[in-house]
Amino acid sequence: MPHRKKVLAIVLAGGEGKRLMPLTEDRAKPAVPFAGGYRLIDFALSNIVNSGYLQVVVLTQYKSHSLDQHVTQTWRLSAQLGNYVVTVPAQQRRGKEWFLGSANAIFQSMNLIEDEKPDIVVVVGADHVYRMDFSAMVDFHIESGARATVAGVRQPMEMVTSFGVIETDPEDVTRITRFVEKPQSTAPLPDDPNAFFASMGNYVFDTDALVEALRADEAKEDTSHDMGGDIMPWFADRGEAAVYDFTNNDVPGSTDRDRQYWRDVGTLDSYYDSHMDLIRPLPVFNLYNYAWPLYTNEMQAPPAKLVRGPHGEGGIATDSILSRGALVTGGRVTESVLSPKVLVHNDATVNQSILMPNVQIGEGAVVDRCIIDKNVVVPPGTKVGVDAERDRARGLTVTPSGLTVAPKNYRFES
Repeated sequence: MPHRKKVLAIVLAGGEGKRLMPLTEDRAKPAVPFAGGYRLIDFALSNIVNSGYLQVVVLTQYKSHSLDQHVTQTWRLSAQLGNYVVTVPAQQRRGKEWFLGSANAIFQSMNLIEDEKPDIVVVVGADHVYRMDFSAMVDFHIESGARATVAGVRQPMEMVTSFGVIETDPEDVTRITRFVEKPQSTAPLPDDPNAFFASMGNYVFDTDALVEALRADEAKEDTSHDMGGDIMPWFADRGEAAVYDFTNNDVPGSTDRDRQYWRDVGTLDSYYDSHMDLIRPLPVFNLYNYAWPLYTNEMQAPPAKLVRGPHGEGGIATDSILSRGALVTGGRVTESVLSPKVLVHNDATVNQSILMPNVQIGEGAVVDRCIIDKNVVVPPGTKVGVDAERDRARGLTVTPSGLTVAPKNYRFES
């Protein structure tokens, strides 16, 4: 019987997420709520455990309390069988600095690798929305003979300046020749003149190779200690890096419509757009794939409910997600996501918006194209997302596309 490779999964969850401000003002980016009851990190962790990898380390740093709490309360595996999901904060084990980058985060946490002694290390980010079977990527990595493999997702050529770009050998599209962060241009893929490989931020390494690369990176002065910017180019320069085409990843229960879905929710607009993808009658990303479930810690609350208001007008919600405890009493909700314990009062209108837990929309209020963070109360008759200048004067964030964002615990003037 062939030796079964031992795999340790490392989730990089220490990112600050500046472009998601104000949603990350009080929490780490991977802890940002998503699709009602989930957190962004639930996608990475669900993919890992569904892939059969049950020894998982989550490296945290920035404002990690809610993230630590969520992982600790939600992701409890059988310790008797040697399985675990554990958060590990920056500990200054290698000096007095905090994590200086994604590669340095792993270098400073080298004791975790030394203790576990895996054959393979899977490294993933914690802030993307997608489904992926990492075991298929690990199999590809082993068969390719590469020492480092990165997952590549096909993106249109006009997006080349927005991603880490993977350039490959035209004669062997799995072999990486160059790994470049957000270049001005790149050559298209040999089989698709309109696309290039963008890095998904998911990696597979032979353990000894990763340790060697991290130590070499730590010894350098001209480095940003970044997995994409420094470690993968180190392997590419040696001809030891391969790319795994995400197109070939077939997750159980997926459909032709959502199989290749991947969204980097690094900005407010992309975060918003990914929610709008969920609420279509035929969603681009399907939350209802029970063959590859998304796990989270479901808030204890009654079922969602639509009821008539005081004058008999019906509570209506169309093309929307209603989480546990959401209550629409005489209001109207269209193309929106209502998180747990959201209350929409009589004659209120919510359109194309994301309401996070414990948000209340007062009687006759209007909320249009907004993200309303936790615990915000929109007073009766208040209009949000209707007048951008008025929203800016209130201190709310308004993106160039016209999306209005109210931060956690924001208080409107009465």
